[in-house]
Amino acid sequence: MVAPGLILAAPSSGSGKTVTTLALLRALRNNGVRVASAKAGPDYIDPAFHAAASGRACFNLDAWGMRAETLSGLVCRLGDDADLILCEGVMGLFDGASGGGGSTADLAAITGWPVVLIVDAKGQGASVAALVEGFAHHRTDIDVAGIICNRVGGPGHERILGNAITSMRRAIPLLGHIPNSTALNLPSRHLGLVQASEHDALDGFLDDAAAVISGHVDLALLQRTAKPSGMAGTESAANLPPLGQRIAIASDAAFRFSYPAVRRGWRESGVAITTFSPLADEAPDANADAVYLPGGYPELHAGRLAANQKFMVGLRRAAAKGAAVFGECGGYMVLGEELVDAEGARHRMAGLLPLATSFAKRKLHLGYRRLETTLSSPLGKSGTRFTGHEFHYASIEQEGPGDHLFNAVDSRGTDLPAAGLVVENVAGSFIHLIDCAT
Repeated sequence: MVAPGLILAAPSSGSGKTVTTLALLRALRNNGVRVASAKAGPDYIDPAFHAAASGRACFNLDAWGMRAETLSGLVCRLGDDADLILCEGVMGLFDGASGGGGSTADLAAITGWPVVLIVDAKGQGASVAALVEGFAHHRTDIDVAGIICNRVGGPGHERILGNAITSMRRAIPLLGHIPNSTALNLPSRHLGLVQASEHDALDGFLDDAAAVISGHVDLALLQRTAKPSGMAGTESAANLPPLGQRIAIASDAAFRFSYPAVRRGWRESGVAITTFSPLADEAPDANADAVYLPGGYPELHAGRLAANQKFMVGLRRAAAKGAAVFGECGGYMVLGEELVDAEGARHRMAGLLPLATSFAKRKLHLGYRRLETTLSSPLGKSGTRFTGHEFHYASIEQEGPGDHLFNAVDSRGTDLPAAGLVVENVAGSFIHLIDCAT
């Protein structure tokens, strides 16, 4: 039986989607429900919180960046041994890529999962009905099947909101309300929430949030609102080709941004995966034929990484013996020659690519990318195509001389400067790869 699913969306960012999703996941899990989760769009931080709340890996579902077969395969995997799937949306319900597509609404239309709209009710009363009706009727190919009001001021505010919603032309169930409470806040930094692994007493926070939700949201009605996806339920192969047959992946607070679906796909392809911690001065597995440095926050740990010679020497040895070495975003910065931290201090990095980057000179780089490799690299032959996403504040002081890894366009199809670098068996860029592209 295919597990039913719901998409938890909102009119805008900052409405409380993430904390509400986490609280629901933990509350359902505490009630014995086998609940799986997904996150819409290219996000690394929220899925780690999902996993902590549900006890299961959270998969990203990207309506812009993933092929139909990749999405259907991941939806199928999410339903494995689960009673319910909760998918957290991204931004506002209809917000997506600047060139169009990729919204939470697009994902709802593709999957067929009903939408539960989480409305930040702080500062409004009866006007909530007009807001909800507008969102419910904006597109006919999605089903807004439930409402949760967030940041409710008290019993009087709750009555006003309830009366307004029950008076709407189309009856949409009010699944519950969540009181306005500072106890439901999570700390954040420049790329979003502080990582789950760095959050003190996370389990206690999740259990407290679950207790609040359980007292104010009808969990049984929420479950009855869910529906199975109408997508063909066939599991797909890995969305990205394996870098090798034995891949060593950097994994710690500095290198945390890798997609669980990619790692699972590699394993299901027969690849052996080992992990190592550069912050603990661990070297990659000496038997690995590939090393993957994902993104993260190396700029917060640049001095420590530069001093960890076992890690640096091991990385250089892997490259020297011919292992495929690939770095994304923060991993790309570490493959370079220098990294300048926020205070302006320069730190020597691995020196495997002619690259110098700076976090002292901050500039936002954000958006979806379509990519094509310019020559043979650890990612495959020349002309291999991918989709990806860029999100960082670091600036490039020097990139090259050398061959660029990708030709790139943005979500509008506008040509961008060539991205990344490749030197023999070492390659990287600031772009996080999402899926292969046809």
